[in-house]
Formats: sequence, structure tokens, C-alpha cells
Amino acid sequence: MDNIFSVTCRDPSCEAKTGILTLPHGNVETPVFMPVGTNAAVKAITHRDLEEIGFRLILGNTYHLYLRPGLEIIRSCGGLHRFSGWKDSILTDSGGFQVFSLAPFRKIREEGVSFRSHIDGSSHVFTPELVVDAQTIFGSDIIMPLDVCTPPGISWAEAEKALRITSDWARRSQGRWKEQAGQGILFGIIQGNFFQDLRRRSAEEILGLDLPGIAIGGLSVGEEPVVFGELLAFTAALLPREKTRYVMGIGTPEYILEAVENGIDMFDCVFPTRIARNGCLLTRKGRLVLKREENRGRDAPPDPGCGCPVCGRYSIGYLRHLFKAGEILGPVLATYHNLYYMKKFMEKISDSIKNHTFSRFKKDFLSEFGL
Repeated sequence: MDNIFSVTCRDPSCEAKTGILTLPHGNVETPVFMPVGTNAAVKAITHRDLEEIGFRLILGNTYHLYLRPGLEIIRSCGGLHRFSGWKDSILTDSGGFQVFSLAPFRKIREEGVSFRSHIDGSSHVFTPELVVDAQTIFGSDIIMPLDVCTPPGISWAEAEKALRITSDWARRSQGRWKEQAGQGILFGIIQGNFFQDLRRRSAEEILGLDLPGIAIGGLSVGEEPVVFGELLAFTAALLPREKTRYVMGIGTPEYILEAVENGIDMFDCVFPTRIARNGCLLTRKGRLVLKREENRGRDAPPDPGCGCPVCGRYSIGYLRHLFKAGEILGPVLATYHNLYYMKKFMEKISDSIKNHTFSRFKKDFLSEFGL
């Protein structure tokens, strides 16, 4: 299979690198953070604003889009890009994590997973083949296969069973993807819970499929930060350098920096947009919680030198007022700022790699951020 990823620069002090990801709807520079647009919309921000900030790859969710509006509506509208009006690239996850989070309402079998909708309680079955079919209908640029996500604290036997099913589903997903003439780009997902021998086995089985991109799943699911770091480093070291590496579900600056240091290229998380809707801004000095009393009437920009239009026009005191008054504009402005912050953060990481100063940048950033 042709390589969709090319490395453009490596930092000599670690595994950090920059690259170009070649996708059907355009090239994407890595390392890249993907805003989460669960329902084909990133909450509280328009597609035009996302484009203005500079995002060229966003994430959608197969589980949610399958339930609402449904596959037939998206098909009839010509796919997810045309339906939503987003012209750049889309990665759609398989919905495996969402089904995982519905533990009381789902049952995993070899053939697939049955679950009840969180919307109306209706019964559904996801198979690896159906999930690939759905994402083919979407016209997704990157397709994620159905996998079994597991929580911390389970036994080795439970983790091994989940791994075995995940590997089998990956093979079936690849078979269906090839039947669909390889539309979009199918990634593999490594599981194995927090057992190193299972992580190694999962990596060997997924890499054996020779897919163009590899995701590391099952991290940032409630484990301690030190465990996250250890398993991330262990798993990343098992992967070939020429493959695109994606850690699913991380979005805090400290986790992203640790992942980049280990050679990871892609990230997604609801973190920056979710905290924005709750009145928390990301700044170079750390998190700014607008609703605190100390910010009442505070006549200063949220982050001097930020460069975003929110910081250029509005004061901390005014933004606090919007949240206290329940004005929709508050979450809208906070979301714009946080996503602008994340885009510039990724650009600074890339610059540091190109300048061979990533390790120093990481140390200085974390110190100023208060970590």
C-alpha cells in the first residue's frame, strides 16, 4: 500500500517529528490536533471560523451520525462533506468508545456489538463491516475500524479476549474496505489494555495488516498519568517510523507534548471545546477560569499576545459577564479562543522540532503553563 505519510523533519533529542499527511481532501501538516465534531459540527463554532483558524482536519463520530441523522440521509445528500459543508478532511471514529461508555446497554460478541441507543432506547448491532460501510457512505478521509476499548483494572484474560476480538475485527474491516475499493484511508487500532505483552501482541497483529496509519487506543481512559506515559512510550516504540501514529482521545497540552516526544503525529479530544463551554480559557500561563470572583470587571485581555480576535477585542471581565448572564456568545468566544490556542500551540511545537529545540520548548512551556 502506498505510504500516505512523509516525515519532513526530526528533532535529534527525541522521537518528535514533523510530517505531511496526504489525504483525499488535501494535505495536513503534522503533528496535528483535530477538533471533535461529534455530530458533524464542532460545538459553538462555525466551519468558516475553523477554516479561518487554520484547521484542515476534524473528527466526526460514526455512532452518533449513524443514529442521527442516519446513513440514508447522509447518503442522499452526497456524503458527510456535502451534507455538513466542510470542504477539508474528516476522520470518523468507529463509535467503539461510545459503545464502550454504554456498558450497561451493550453486549460484545465475536460477530459484533449489540447496543441500545442513548436517544430512544432502540436496539442496534454494529459489525466491523457495517462500520466500514457507514464511513464509506460518509466519504470519510480516514476510517477507523470497530474495536473493543477496555477500562483500567480488568484482568489479563479479559484484556486478551478484547485484543483477540479487536484484531479479528481489524482483519474483517480491512476485507470490507478492500471490497469498497479502498475508499478513504483505513487505520488500525492497537489495544491490549495496560499489559505490555498484550500491547506487543496487538502491535504485531495490527502491523501485520500493513495499514497506512496506526492508532494507539485504550489510553487516557482513567489511568494515572504515570501509567499513561509508560504505556504510551512502550507502545510507540513498537511502531515503525514511516507509519502515521495517532493517539486517540488526548488534548491537554502536557499529554500532547509527551506524545509528540514519543513520535506521535495525530491527536483529538473534546477537552479544549468542552472547558470553553464551561468558562475556562487556555492561556500561556495556564487555565483561566472566567467565573471566579477575582475576574469580575477585570479590564485585561485573556491572554496578552495571543493574537486571536477574542483576546484582541474582549476583556476578561466582559467574558465573565457573558457566562454569568447565560449569554450564548460566551461559549462561542471561549471556543474560538481555545481552538485558536490549540492551533498555535501545535504550530509552536512544529517550529521547535524544525529548529531542533523541542526538548527546551517542552520544558519552558510546561514551566510557564504551571505544570
